[in-house]
Amino acid sequence: MTSIEIPTDADLVRFVYREARLLDEHRFEDWLDLFTADGRYWMPLEWGQTDRKLTASLLDEDLLLLRVRVERLKGNRTFSQKPKSRCHHVLQMPAVDTRDTSGNVYETYTPFHYVETRLDEQQLYAGWAKHTLTVEGGKIKIRMKRVDLVNCDAAFGNIQLFM
Repeated sequence: MTSIEIPTDADLVRFVYREARLLDEHRFEDWLDLFTADGRYWMPLEWGQTDRKLTASLLDEDLLLLRVRVERLKGNRTFSQKPKSRCHHVLQMPAVDTRDTSGNVYETYTPFHYVETRLDEQQLYAGWAKHTLTVEGGKIKIRMKRVDLVNCDAAFGNIQLFM
C-alpha cells in the first residue's frame, strides 16, 4: 500500500469499501488498525441526535471498548458466538461530503443495508454510515464512525458484530 499525504476522493471511497470488506471477512484486528488512537464508533439512539455524551446511544465505543468486543468475539467461552455470527454489508457509493486538507479532516456519507445472521436468525438493518477520516503516517484512519439506523428508536436484540 502506498503512502498518502492528501487522499483523493477515490482513495476515501476505496477506504470505506475496504473497511466493510474487513468486517464481512471477520478481519477484526485489521479493522481495528483502521482507527486512530482516539477513534470512536458511535451509533445514536435518537433520530438526528447531535450529542453522544448527554444522550443515550445504542453504541458509543472508544478503541479500548472496540478491542474488548473483538476479543470477546474471538473467545472460546463466548457461547453466544457458537457458531459465529456472520455479516454482509451492501453499500451505496460513498459520497465525500467534506475535504479539509489544511485540517486533515475528510468526511464521507454512505447509505447501506446490513445483514447479520447466526443459525436460523437473520436481521436486516438499513442506515447511513458517516466516517470522519484523517491521514496519519501516510494511511487513512477513522477518527469517528457514526452509524445512523433508519429505525434507531426501535427495540433491538443483540447486535453482535459491527455495521
